[in-house]
Amino acid sequence: MKRVALVTGASRGIGLSAAKALAHEGFAVALNGLPDDADLPVAVKTVRALGGDALAVPMNVTDLAAHAAMIERIETELGPLTTLVNNAGVGVMQRGDPLEVTEASYDRCQAVNAKAMFFLTQAFARRVIGRERNVFHAIVNVTSSNATAVAEPRAEYAMSKAAAAMASKTWAVRLAREGIHVYDVQPGLIATDMTAAVIDSYRARAEAGLTLLPRVGTPDEMGTIIASLASGRLPYTTGQVISADGGLLVPRF
Repeated sequence: MKRVALVTGASRGIGLSAAKALAHEGFAVALNGLPDDADLPVAVKTVRALGGDALAVPMNVTDLAAHAAMIERIETELGPLTTLVNNAGVGVMQRGDPLEVTEASYDRCQAVNAKAMFFLTQAFARRVIGRERNVFHAIVNVTSSNATAVAEPRAEYAMSKAAAAMASKTWAVRLAREGIHVYDVQPGLIATDMTAAVIDSYRARAEAGLTLLPRVGTPDEMGTIIASLASGRLPYTTGQVISADGGLLVPRF
C-alpha cells in the first residue's frame, strides 16, 4: 500500500528536512505552510526533484475548521493518509522576563504549538481509524527539549511544548488500540530559522559542554529521525520521547 504523509510547517527547517527524508523513503508527501508563504512552492519543487510525489497544502493550522478539508484534498490527490508529522510551531514574540510575557504571545504559542497539533491529530485519527492495518500508521509530533527544560526567557513557548508533549502521550494511549503509533521528537539546539538569532551562542555553549555531543544539531538529522519513526523502524514502540538533543538533558553532576 502507498504511504502518504502530511507534514505541517514544511516549507523550511525541520519540516522540509522531514518531507525530504520521507520522500527518500518512498512516501508521497503533502507539505503544509501558511497561505502567504513564498517558500512553500519552492519546498514542494525540492521534494519533487528528489523523485517524490509532493503536494502543497497551504493553510494556517490554527484554522481548526479547515483541517478536515485539507485532509480530504490530500487523500483525493495523493491517496489515503498513513502518516502525520506535526511540526508547525512558533516561538515567542519577544524573549524576556516571564513577568513581562504578554497574553498575545502566550495565546499564540498555545494556539499553534499545542491546540492546533491536538486537533489536527484528532482529525487525522478520525479519518484513519477503521482502515485496514496492512501498512504502518504513525503520528510524529515535533515538540522541544523545552517541554522538560525550563527556558526562562521563553516561558510561554516552553509551556506550550510541555502541553504538546502531554498531548503526544495522551494520543499514544488512545490510538495504540487503533494500530496508530505516536512519537514525540524533542529537538534540542538545532540550527533553524527560529534559532538563527541565538544559534552562535548556542553553538558556543554546546562546544563548552552544555550538550554531551559538543555541537548543535541540523534539520536534516531531525528529518532522518522523523522518517525512521514514520517508517516503523522502531518496532514494538509507541508513546516514546526521542530526545534529539545531543545529550542536552542527560542528568549529570
